[in-house]
Amino acid sequence: MIRFGTNPIAWANDDDQTIGADIPTARILDEAGRQIGFDGIENGHRWPDDPEALRALLAENGLVFISGWYSTNLLVQSVQAEIAACQPHLAKLKHNGCKVMIVCETSNAVHGSNASVNDRPRLTAEQMAAFCTKIESFAAYLASQGVTLVYHHHMGTIIETPDEIDALMAGTGPHLHLLFDAGHCAFGGGNPEQVLARHVARVWHFHAKNIRPAVTAKVRAEGMSFLQGVVAGAFTVPGDQEGGIDFAPLLKILADAGYDGWIVIEAEQDPTVRNPLLYQTLGLATLKRLAKETGLI
Repeated sequence: MIRFGTNPIAWANDDDQTIGADIPTARILDEAGRQIGFDGIENGHRWPDDPEALRALLAENGLVFISGWYSTNLLVQSVQAEIAACQPHLAKLKHNGCKVMIVCETSNAVHGSNASVNDRPRLTAEQMAAFCTKIESFAAYLASQGVTLVYHHHMGTIIETPDEIDALMAGTGPHLHLLFDAGHCAFGGGNPEQVLARHVARVWHFHAKNIRPAVTAKVRAEGMSFLQGVVAGAFTVPGDQEGGIDFAPLLKILADAGYDGWIVIEAEQDPTVRNPLLYQTLGLATLKRLAKETGLI
C-alpha cells in the first residue's frame, strides 16, 4: 500500500538546528498530521528517543513513525561495532513497526559542515569495493532483525553521483536496497528518470525532493556548503513552479515496477522564507494527483 509521508526538516533542520528553532514541536505535528494529512513522518531531533513515547506523540496527531536517518561509520569501524552502535535506533524502528532503516555513511561526509559541497570525499574503486562488502554485511544483519537497509545517496557523501550509485548497487546485494532521492540525484549530476529506471527493482523507499536548478548551479559554481545551499533555496517540493524535476515520469516508473512503499517529501528549506504548511500542502496534493494519473494508487 502506497502511503505518503514527510520529514520534519521542512520545519526544523537537523544538520543546522538554528534553522526553524523558533517553530514549536506541537506546530510541526499539527500541521503535518491534522492540517495537511500526511500518513506518517520520519525522524527528527525534536522527537523523543524513547520508542513508545515517540509512537504515542505521533499517534496523537494521526501520524505513524516511518523510519529515520542512521549514520554509519563503516569506513572507520567494524561491522560488529556498527551493529552494537545501532541497537537503540533499531529498537525504535522495531517498536514502531518500521520496515526500513535509512542509512548513509557519514564518517567523512561534509554535508553538515562549512566545507564546500564540492570538496566531498571520494573513494577509489578498491575502497568502494571494501565499503560495499561491509555495508552489505550490515544490511544482512538488519534483514535478520526484520528491517531492510535502504541506502540514502546524499550530497556531500561518498555516494552522490550516478556512477557511485551504480557502483554501490553493483557491489552489494541481496540485502541492501536503495532509498531513491530525486533531488539528491539531480543535484549530484544525475538524470532522475534514468537512475531510477536502472535501479527501481531495488528501490524500497522514495524521497520526493525537488531542486531549484538555478540555486544548485550557484552552489556548485561558488563552492557553497550544503547548508548554505539549503538556506539559499536549493531544495523544494513537488509542484513548485521553480522546481526542476518532473515527478510524473518517476511515479510512473514506480507504478510499472509495482512499488509498494512510502512516498516521502523530504525537502528542507528556510521556513522563514518558505512557509512549511503551504509548501508541504502543495507537495502532497501534487504527489497524490500524479500518483492517481500514473496508476501508482
